[in-house]
Amino acid sequence: MEASFGPTFSTVAAGAKGSTHRRTPSSSSTLTYSPRDDDDMPPIGTPRRSDSAISIRSLHSESNMSLRSTFSLHEEEEDTEPQVFAEQPSVKLCCQLCCNVFKDPVITTCGHTQKLRRTLGNVPSPPDKCPVDTAKLTVVVNNIAVAEQIGELFIHCKYGCRATPASAAAVDPLGCPFTIKLTSRMEHEVSCDYRPVRCPNNPSCPPLLTKHLEAHLKECEHIKCPHSKYGCTFIGNQDTYETHLEVCKFEGLKEFLQQTDDRFHEMQLTLSQKDQDIAFLRSMLGKLSEKLDQLEKNLELKFDVLDENQSKLSEDLMEFRRDASMLNVSQTEGDMSSYDPQQIFKCKGTFVGHQGPVWCLCVYSTGDLSIYIYGVWDTCTTYKCQKTLEGHDGIVLALCIQGNRLYSGSADCTIIVWDIQTLQKVNTIRAHDNPVCTLVSSHNMLFSGSLKAIKVWDIVGTELKLKKELTGLNHWVRALVASQNHLYSGSYQTIKIWDIRSLDCVHVLQTSGGSVYSIAVTNHHIVCGTYENLIHVWDIDTKEQVRTLTGHVGTVYALAVISTPDQTKVFSASYDRSLRVWSMDNMICTQTLLRHQGSVTALAVSRGRLFSGAVDSTVKVWTC
Repeated sequence: MEASFGPTFSTVAAGAKGSTHRRTPSSSSTLTYSPRDDDDMPPIGTPRRSDSAISIRSLHSESNMSLRSTFSLHEEEEDTEPQVFAEQPSVKLCCQLCCNVFKDPVITTCGHTQKLRRTLGNVPSPPDKCPVDTAKLTVVVNNIAVAEQIGELFIHCKYGCRATPASAAAVDPLGCPFTIKLTSRMEHEVSCDYRPVRCPNNPSCPPLLTKHLEAHLKECEHIKCPHSKYGCTFIGNQDTYETHLEVCKFEGLKEFLQQTDDRFHEMQLTLSQKDQDIAFLRSMLGKLSEKLDQLEKNLELKFDVLDENQSKLSEDLMEFRRDASMLNVSQTEGDMSSYDPQQIFKCKGTFVGHQGPVWCLCVYSTGDLSIYIYGVWDTCTTYKCQKTLEGHDGIVLALCIQGNRLYSGSADCTIIVWDIQTLQKVNTIRAHDNPVCTLVSSHNMLFSGSLKAIKVWDIVGTELKLKKELTGLNHWVRALVASQNHLYSGSYQTIKIWDIRSLDCVHVLQTSGGSVYSIAVTNHHIVCGTYENLIHVWDIDTKEQVRTLTGHVGTVYALAVISTPDQTKVFSASYDRSLRVWSMDNMICTQTLLRHQGSVTALAVSRGRLFSGAVDSTVKVWTC
């Protein structure tokens, strides 16, 4: 007799391996095994040890039982079903303490095989010692070999066992005659002919075995009409059941009733789906409400910041006016070198008449007409609207002039060609799959920007012939500027410089502040306005960023340049309703223009005059 479970790969007793099921005769020499080891009465159908059965515990020495008594266990019930083995299991497959066949065996660091539950802490005294050699108790790995051998052991079907007066279990000669492998136990017992069942017609009928159910149903006096759920009260045996079906008033309607049931079931499914949809929509509504609250808080915060900056701008304006008064005094006293009257821009007039925001402006230099959304204005003599140009189905986002043609791009994804002399529409082109955000012309070509795309069009009379599409852009192209032999395009935190002749990208400027909304090019600098209120400046030759101009508290929608031999000024228009004038000689803001009542969205320059369009539906003219 071995004193421990040392070998991991123990062998099963001869005859344990074989087919999954086998029929065996009843015998009193069969080995009986019970998983319980207490004095309580077992559940009904749970066999206990009998005098006629061989107990696994008898295979162990008294010293082992003494060790068990000193090493007190609090066993958990591992199996509620009886296990009556057809043949005696090897002692190597049994726990030395509880004498039960292993369940979930594991190998510990000392090399012994133990129960998983005990090694995980069900041993109260001491929990970290091996019961065999008192070594530190640590699980290494599952003992797959032992588990497989245990799974190959044959046991009697539980429906072939009976309780004995000794409260153990023995083979019942009137029960199921099959023995099955332990691993196939559940599969067999679910379909066993000796499994107790209840009559489906009446729970009060005596218990039956599965093999007797069919015969019982033929004699059962409690068969209900299949239409009882519709109100039929018939109850009888098989013969009266068949006779009843011939006269049952519901039998003739069974197809209609079945269709009604099917329809009702479909409606229940639909209702359940609708309930799920409603629950989902409520969840989304809750999330949207939270998001809306957060946006309102952010908007309030931004308005607070805007009010603060507005107050500061007002103070700066008052201080500037005081300085201007001092300059006027200095001028009268003869000190002309400290004051340049051309640096001061004032609003000289306002064009009104639009019914919506002014998103773009364009100046026709020959006749000096300021042209913007659907309107042609005389800015030289009458200062009145000469004509309203209509033709787009969406808002006009871009205007451009090439020769005697005006090109307008719109949210309706089209470009319309207008004859400036007659102010008539001469052509319409479906340009993009998304709104046309910006237009610029150069070298007898028209460039249009949209979502992740710039299209290059050859201008042939009133026609636009697609020449090439420039790709590799990461977002909306909202800014295009053509200067000399280069095209500058702005998208998300990127400015790309293209050679107009080869249409190849020759340089990429990386920036910050979100999407680029506006670009201006001077003789020495590249300037861009961004979504996050910033104006970045690069050296046009070295392509190195030299300055970031701050001051606006809203998106910089537009930039414009006025250059003279002595100085260069850049004008910026912002969401914060202001215009700023920047001296490119020292990179400082020399003036803030506050006259618009809405976000300033567009700028144009003509003959030293600045035109600004805004969301307040007005266009203002600024001069020195």
